[in-house]
Amino acid sequence: MAISISVLLLLMILAVVFLRSGGLKLFHAVVCVLLGFLLAGTSMAPSIANGISATAGVVSGLNP
Repeated sequence: MAISISVLLLLMILAVVFLRSGGLKLFHAVVCVLLGFLLAGTSMAPSIANGISATAGVVSGLNP
């Protein structure tokens, strides 16, 4: 759950930065949010969540 919240927070921050810089229009952000809600309701949701968790595990295991 902590990984999901941190990824959500990161994506929200990126969306705000893109909106402010003009790189992301409001309509594009709305479409992305709707796509996320629709993907969460599909059978692909567990696979996406597992992929994000695995990626977070790999990134957290890296030593600079």
